[in-house]
Amino acid sequence: MARRPNDPLRRERIIQATLDTIARHGIQAVTHRKIAQCADVPLGSMTYYFSGIDALLEEAFTSFTAQMSRQYQAFFTDVLTPDDACDAITRLISGAEVTTARNMELMYQMYAFTSCKPALKGVMQDWMQRSQQTLERWFDAPTARALDAFIEGMTLHFVTDRAPLGRDEIRQMVGRIAGEQKQKTHQP
Repeated sequence: MARRPNDPLRRERIIQATLDTIARHGIQAVTHRKIAQCADVPLGSMTYYFSGIDALLEEAFTSFTAQMSRQYQAFFTDVLTPDDACDAITRLISGAEVTTARNMELMYQMYAFTSCKPALKGVMQDWMQRSQQTLERWFDAPTARALDAFIEGMTLHFVTDRAPLGRDEIRQMVGRIAGEQKQKTHQP
């Protein structure tokens, strides 16, 4: 491992290496040693920057959900109406920007690990709240929550289904949840 004196980015590299290691090996196989090797840092750096593996995992998933939230919000930058929001949701689900294999793997791992790590439950709840607040600019709170749950589930389905739904089908479902009066076929 190369020595990097006064390396101001070491902590961030460790966090990113943690996510890479989780995506590659699964959360149950993550160790300080694997992360240090992936980050190209001395093993002692792990305990220097983080009090333990749980603290490191919490920070890594906090970083991941913050990045996902930024990507999510970018889909809504130019949205003015509920109809535009439904189109943006459709693009988010069926586009390749967010629904990458790596993102989905990290989501799977976080969902599974959250059940036994209470600190990660807070990370996930904060992430869901940010997503729902974005949607509440165009929809009431219950509808925003339903749409957020649909987005979460459908992005996972979109990358794992043998025959993923097309954009028009997804748009129709989004419209139904959003309460659109008539079903439209859109090609966003």
